[in-house]
Amino acid sequence: MNVPRRFLVVAAVVALATMPVAQWSHAARPKPRPSLSAEERDAHIATLRQQYAQERQQWPAPDVDEDIQWVELGPIPKIPHPKENPGTKEKIALGKMLFFEPRLSGSGQIACASCHEPDMYWSDGRAVSFGHNRTPLTRNAPSALHAGLRSSLFWDGRVSSLEQQAHDVLMNVDEMRSSEEIIANNLSKLPEYGERFEAVFGDSKPTIERVTQAIAAFERTLKGGRSRFDYFLNGKTKALTDEELAGLHLFRTTARCINCHHGPLMTDDKFHNIGLSNYGRKFEDLGRYLITNDPADVGSFRTPSLRNITATAPYMHNGMFTLDELLTLYNAGMRNLRPRKDQVDDPLFPTTTSILKPLHLNEQDFVDLKAFLHALSEPPRRILPPKLPAFGD
Repeated sequence: MNVPRRFLVVAAVVALATMPVAQWSHAARPKPRPSLSAEERDAHIATLRQQYAQERQQWPAPDVDEDIQWVELGPIPKIPHPKENPGTKEKIALGKMLFFEPRLSGSGQIACASCHEPDMYWSDGRAVSFGHNRTPLTRNAPSALHAGLRSSLFWDGRVSSLEQQAHDVLMNVDEMRSSEEIIANNLSKLPEYGERFEAVFGDSKPTIERVTQAIAAFERTLKGGRSRFDYFLNGKTKALTDEELAGLHLFRTTARCINCHHGPLMTDDKFHNIGLSNYGRKFEDLGRYLITNDPADVGSFRTPSLRNITATAPYMHNGMFTLDELLTLYNAGMRNLRPRKDQVDDPLFPTTTSILKPLHLNEQDFVDLKAFLHALSEPPRRILPPKLPAFGD
């Protein structure tokens, strides 16, 4: 008998997670719920068309746990600029140049755009990025799109501002390996930068603080909102197909996605352990715990935004998963790991969040849910990098 791939926690997924099947605490394959007949399906879609044609406040109630402070899905808001770093036209233009400028790095070869390429939806399409001297980094590069709306940055949430995020990447020896001296020396040799810094900051000195302010000002202009789901949210109720509409309903109800992926960016901006820390094994990553030293944070990572999700594979903090693999694991409840004998008394042994539960989705559910996730991605937009100054210009 041919079993649909989506219903299996396949060997490839187990291998990627480097966790033996014996350590999973639930059955590998939840029994799918009954499928609707063609007539039932037609009636279901007709009902959803009526329900979701209403204002969002009248949409069907979501399947959300009592302790979840959720926010309804909605259009992407305007990204504000902080008072301490106003986004002037000149500063944003300078920040765009610096975002693409490899001469900010110690090697002269790596720019912000190396890991956040506009043609790749402001990510890089890799499991993990390469840093200085092609050093493989340990985490997947999130999209920079809408970063100005996030309450924290990096997978472990260790900074709260774009200015600090840019600073930390520039200074990281495995990433851009820069310094105040490298930035000052390299940019001071380029007269155009001197003119632009003077126009924005009052003098031509290219300090790291000014560089990060300009980059952050540019990043706050990176905003989407052209997906078919956005058109649907803006009143074009026929923008979603029947499958996509059914997937939206699943997302908010039976599939329980909205418990963590809510609001305009489809993220709660919180930290959850979903069982993928590889604790005690190769590729171990303790996540948020490395920042807080709180045992409750072991294996917790920031909830990613689902905007443009199908255009920004691979997934999770380590970039180890495809969309089909993740949906399979979420359907199974994402596994709560049993400790090995040598881990029974380990105070840091991670516990998977109780938000995750077996979903019992059927084959049509998977088709619908994937269709909706595809509707969250915007059509490609060609963004040309700016012309960078040459020596002696």
